[in-house]
Amino acid sequence: MKAFLGMGLLGANFVKALLKKGDSFHVWNRTEAKAKELEAFGARSFSNPAEAVKGADMIHLTLKDDASVDDVLNEALPGLSSGAIIVDHTTTSREGAISRTKYWKEKGFTYQHAPVFMSPVNALESTGYMLVSGDQAVIEKIKPELTKMTGDLVNFGAEVGKAAAMKLIGNAFLVCFTTGIGDTLTLAKALGVSSDEVSALFSSWNPGSQTQSRLKRIADANFENPSWTLEMARKDTGLFIAAAKKASLHFNLIPSIANVMDQWIKKGHKANDWMVITHQLTEAG
Repeated sequence: MKAFLGMGLLGANFVKALLKKGDSFHVWNRTEAKAKELEAFGARSFSNPAEAVKGADMIHLTLKDDASVDDVLNEALPGLSSGAIIVDHTTTSREGAISRTKYWKEKGFTYQHAPVFMSPVNALESTGYMLVSGDQAVIEKIKPELTKMTGDLVNFGAEVGKAAAMKLIGNAFLVCFTTGIGDTLTLAKALGVSSDEVSALFSSWNPGSQTQSRLKRIADANFENPSWTLEMARKDTGLFIAAAKKASLHFNLIPSIANVMDQWIKKGHKANDWMVITHQLTEAG
């Protein structure tokens, strides 16, 4: 028998999918009604974490943050069975994942951080990505259980906390990417271009395919022989801003980028490739 603590959209759908695969679950949620709803699918709900984890050999968590994980696990502690394995799918800090791994090992339990790039639909369909790192013997032991939950189990090796770091890096990209899409659609609106027309453009020309080459160029600090100079990129950025201002529209990201471009132009980099703005040079550079 297993326990699952945290019945938000992700946790609830994990439980529904695993129940269909024959697993037995105790469930708990701070708002009890959300846990009660899972009884219709075959789970057994409890009003507190300690009762929910009694008899469970594996406890899954999908909670809000480091503080909530620590609070709920401390509440669950009196009910934990000897040798129980705690699998935490919460997006947390790297430091939190490291400290919990050590703390719970000292108490005689196994804590394994396994954050995900999965939507509630992914959780229900057992698709998407789950990330792990740390003790490889532990990961190998629980791998059959984790692979039932996800399309791809991505192992980043023996470094504790690496999975947490990779999850945060991925989320940072998603935040910037989505904000950039928002600014792109703002410019489209300012120029009288429909979202369908924007979609058609990106169906023909996929800028996402440039991600790997741009990562390499930035990592290599290769800003000579520009494909687009910083000076010209700043000129175009000025055109974006002027078009939005004329239409009384507001960008969320582009003005900040323009400010960074101006700083690097003042440093003497206008003839470099525009991606020089991503490079951490000294002020004297």
